[in-house]
Amino acid sequence: MSAVAPNSIKESTTGKEDAALHPPKELDAGALFVLKSRGSWVHCGYHLTTSIVAPSLLSLPFAVGLQGWVGGVVSLILPGLLTFYSYNLLSLVLEHHAQLGHRQLRFRDMARDILGPRWGKYVVGPLQFGICYGAVIAGVLLGGQSLKFIYLLSNPNGTMKLYEFTIIFGVLMLFLAQIPSFHSLRHINLVSLFLALAYSACVTAGSIYVGFSKNAPNRDYSLNGSQENRVFGAVNAVSIIVTTYACGIVPEIQATIAPPVKGKMFKGLCVCYAVIFTTFFSVAISGYWTFGNQAMGTILANFMGNQKPLLPTWFLLMTNVFTVIQISAVTVVYLQPTNEVFEKLFADPKQDQFSTRNVVPRLFFRSISVIVGTLFAAMLPFFGDIMAILGAFGFIPLDLIFPMVFYNVTFKPSKRSLVFWANTLIAAASSVLSAVGAVASVRQTVLDAKAYRLFANI
Repeated sequence: MSAVAPNSIKESTTGKEDAALHPPKELDAGALFVLKSRGSWVHCGYHLTTSIVAPSLLSLPFAVGLQGWVGGVVSLILPGLLTFYSYNLLSLVLEHHAQLGHRQLRFRDMARDILGPRWGKYVVGPLQFGICYGAVIAGVLLGGQSLKFIYLLSNPNGTMKLYEFTIIFGVLMLFLAQIPSFHSLRHINLVSLFLALAYSACVTAGSIYVGFSKNAPNRDYSLNGSQENRVFGAVNAVSIIVTTYACGIVPEIQATIAPPVKGKMFKGLCVCYAVIFTTFFSVAISGYWTFGNQAMGTILANFMGNQKPLLPTWFLLMTNVFTVIQISAVTVVYLQPTNEVFEKLFADPKQDQFSTRNVVPRLFFRSISVIVGTLFAAMLPFFGDIMAILGAFGFIPLDLIFPMVFYNVTFKPSKRSLVFWANTLIAAASSVLSAVGAVASVRQTVLDAKAYRLFANI
């Protein structure tokens, strides 16, 4: 007969007692309707992949070009390892509280329970809302740019402007925004996963084809500009790469998993990061190898060439169609925190989700959210700058600072342990990176703003 460790009995008893003393609270409409806990770890993998593996990865050759081969490759590898570690820490903290009967469904719930009410209400909540809505704006803008690429491929002398395509994409998002819950996106996000693999394969194959063709551009891997511009460019590149790996909604994705949640998030992350490393590295390395320091903010712009496209029109058309469809899935994923806030404020959890009482405000506020986001995207078409700003101000704190703090506060590892000091070092270094990245990204935005105007056709 096997012996049972006293500590295990004590922990189990403590957990049951804590759950009995603090029964689960009645869910508000946001958690009940938008964050339905019905998914499997496979669905979690789809959601994670769509939230991270997005067309923003097409900016990776540009980011590598700001640092060169060594710095660029290191900057690709290190954030990948750090974010995988960080998201696992978040998952462990969430699992721990779920076992104690306090399942936390939102990032701001974690901050409130672990750091105090003000952290959730005044710091993490607004920060997450801002970056998610910023990602929606960036998604609509990128969708408009992809539609414009498709238009110019079929009509090179066309006169339609970028803001017109941005509005067209915004109209598509008006319909997708009405999908009721995060869990309802599982099939869309499975298609999104395959689309990400498809356009990444197209871009990689296209880069290799151009690199070996007679029209191959002159490859220059040197760093452009003055020493000051190189330093700011390198910092800006790190912000772009970190933002590309960023998620910002890990707790909300884990909330979609049906209980028990233990171990499921790790499996979902493994699915996600298998896709991440396949797509990120293939696009970044092949794109930079072909175009060097001439890689543009999105590698698709390089394929258009100066005089004529460098690839067959049908191939570019196919790549852009894959891209624009996947952008719509990514954008609707980042609408979920906004939708959840609206449902919490304006829906009635005591009535059916599809009752008139709940459908009318849902339709109104989600539509207003998309319309405002589309307006900002049309007015400010600076996609690369938006990426850098989001990375510095929002994604770095949520993805690389708060997870370390949450873990250390929750589990209280010994100050002599490697885990404690590793988490502390990552949080401190990420704080410095966030501050420096904020300065560099704002500086670049100010410089670019001088060359652009509202509703610019770029």
